[in-house]
Amino acid sequence: MNFEHTEDRRMLADSLNRFVAEQYGIEFRNHNAYGEQGYAPERWQQFAELGAIGALFPEAVGGFGGAGFDIAVVFECLGRGLVTEPFLGALVVGRAIAAAGNDAQKARMAELIEGRTVAALAHDEPEGHYELERVSTRAERQGEGWVISGRKAVVVHGQHAQLLLVSARTSGAVDSAEGISLFLVPGDAAGLQRRSYSRIDGGSACELVLDQVLVDAGALLGAEGQGLATLELAVGCGVLALCAEAVGAMDVAKQSTLEYLQTRKQFGKPIGSFQALQHRMADLLLEVEQARSAVINAAAALDADRSTRERALSAAKFTIGRIGTRVAEESIQLHGGIGMTWELPLSHYAKRLVMIDHQLGDEDHHLARYMALGAEG
Repeated sequence: MNFEHTEDRRMLADSLNRFVAEQYGIEFRNHNAYGEQGYAPERWQQFAELGAIGALFPEAVGGFGGAGFDIAVVFECLGRGLVTEPFLGALVVGRAIAAAGNDAQKARMAELIEGRTVAALAHDEPEGHYELERVSTRAERQGEGWVISGRKAVVVHGQHAQLLLVSARTSGAVDSAEGISLFLVPGDAAGLQRRSYSRIDGGSACELVLDQVLVDAGALLGAEGQGLATLELAVGCGVLALCAEAVGAMDVAKQSTLEYLQTRKQFGKPIGSFQALQHRMADLLLEVEQARSAVINAAAALDADRSTRERALSAAKFTIGRIGTRVAEESIQLHGGIGMTWELPLSHYAKRLVMIDHQLGDEDHHLARYMALGAEG
């Protein structure tokens, strides 16, 4: 396997890293991440102009990338700056449209790629625990359209989304793999109720109530009752993105900790000269490289058969969950009390690393899923 990125990806990474370093400082980030919007709309537009959104999608739908390594490159850069703009929603919703959308639905991809539309995935439910096939929200035919009723939890950037990808059951039991349909629901649809809140690691989310929401026939994405495969593919892209974002955040936390060990002195010597701390830091560096390898493996497997792809993604998410938490804990401990302060960027990187574990399935979920997928094979 060739581990070197193409020239186009290197140029994209250089542009994004430079933009994040110059235009997305930690004070600017925190001001917007913990503000009312949860992100900076003007930066969202600038990211779109740089091509960061278009790189997530194949040429067939108006993008110029779409491979696993394109997604990994973009989100690793975003992780370095703790970027809170709605990239994940754009990726997951856009990939679902690219995989199953009709011509009219695919025409909406231009809005996503140009940053004119904020999209969000509305799949998780209060009673669920990461299982994609567990859907209690119902959709019933009414005339030429559908009526959707149910509740969705932790819809990231859902309060500002103009386009929601909603999973709803059109047949079958609550936990059946069959009977799940996907719908593209306008953010201003009648009967849609949203309660927004700030997330602990920055950004925002909302609880979504669909009270007899009426959508037309064109809202159905793909075939009725066959939405699970599309959902799995789109969420898989999101899992890869989160893993790559975590590696970017780990790199910053690692470098900050190394610099602190080299400058903080005790007994007249830099604390990095103490052997016990050297051993801890060496172990941490090895763990970060293992996490990077897991992301490379997942990116390479994104276009493989389902079993290979899903096992690689679950392996990566489990690895990221375990190592991300360790990097957060060790970095703060090696900094001492200052590592917990709001003013030090490290504390925000640590929070983000811990919370990434809980998005789209935590390490326990993905370990069990990895074993289940192995048993199927």
